[in-house]
Amino acid sequence: MSVHFFLPTRVLLDEDCVRKNASLFKEFGTKALIVTGKHSARANGSLQDVTDALTAQGIGFAIFDKVETNPTIANVREGAAFAKQNNADFVIGIGGGSPMDASKAIALLACQNLPDQMLFTGPYTQQILPLILLPTTAGTGSEVTQYSILTNDLAQSKTSIATPLLFPKLALIDAKYTSGLPLRTTINTAIDALSHAIEGMLSTKANAITNLLAEESIRKIVRNFSNLLNGTTDASCRADLIYASTLAGIVIAHTGTTAVHCMGYSLTYFHHIDHGRANGLLLASFLAFAEKQQPEAIRHLLNIMGLEDTAAFRDVLNRLFGEKEKITNEEFQKFSGLAIHAKNIANCTTVPSQDDLYNMYVQSFS
Repeated sequence: MSVHFFLPTRVLLDEDCVRKNASLFKEFGTKALIVTGKHSARANGSLQDVTDALTAQGIGFAIFDKVETNPTIANVREGAAFAKQNNADFVIGIGGGSPMDASKAIALLACQNLPDQMLFTGPYTQQILPLILLPTTAGTGSEVTQYSILTNDLAQSKTSIATPLLFPKLALIDAKYTSGLPLRTTINTAIDALSHAIEGMLSTKANAITNLLAEESIRKIVRNFSNLLNGTTDASCRADLIYASTLAGIVIAHTGTTAVHCMGYSLTYFHHIDHGRANGLLLASFLAFAEKQQPEAIRHLLNIMGLEDTAAFRDVLNRLFGEKEKITNEEFQKFSGLAIHAKNIANCTTVPSQDDLYNMYVQSFS
């Protein structure tokens, strides 16, 4: 057995974990840059908890609350300039995938002068502002990964910065911050986490430890399918989902993602479909494709989910997502041509062709 496992992020998952661990902020510096969006961190109380904790510890802070949904290169460059102007010596990212991913890129660009053509490839030096992340959705897992996903207009897609430098030093995880999320957001983010766990098990980089974590994540999410379908997302459900999201994030930190993600990026870039929804719309078709060459692996996944076959999985996802977007055949052809060149394709244990990708798109939206 060959296993490689590395997680430099200290993970604290607990109720009121920010207040309970406020003294830890002093380990990172004397001036924090808080990176977040305009509204949600204020609405769910996470921003207030962080600023109260910093104030109690005598730590100064500045707030960059201009993070866009699916942040662009220009957006994170603006944040990095703001960090320099305010002499920040560490970064606290609060929010869902967009603010957390932006936080990572801002922490990197505040220390390294990287032109656009080198941002996603490096080489990088070791300089980066220390990162603390607080997830306020249960889906992305960015609080425990080395990835920052940005909108890349040159590639007409989303592209990842991937370097161990981006691992946060500390992740503070509290399900209470997700309690006010709309049901639609809760569903989309839960399926994003499910996609991470499933893709991690179908990655060429999967190992015994990541599979154990992925299976636990899948079980926690699937046991709450009925809650998601009924809209009864109580505190217990949300605790399950954020735990599962973090586990799935640890999984993809080691395995990466597969064709589902690079196919989903076109749906997000061209049709503004939420990332988790985009993955979920494609996931059943990807399993049906992989099943042709890996029937035992897919059967194992379905058994974990308590489902009879991929058709049953598709039915659950269809009920969760409702009416699908209208996308043309010409767009499917274009999206397949873009996705086939993504590095995620080689990560699949069953590698699809461009025709396979096209057929998965068609099946997903039929």
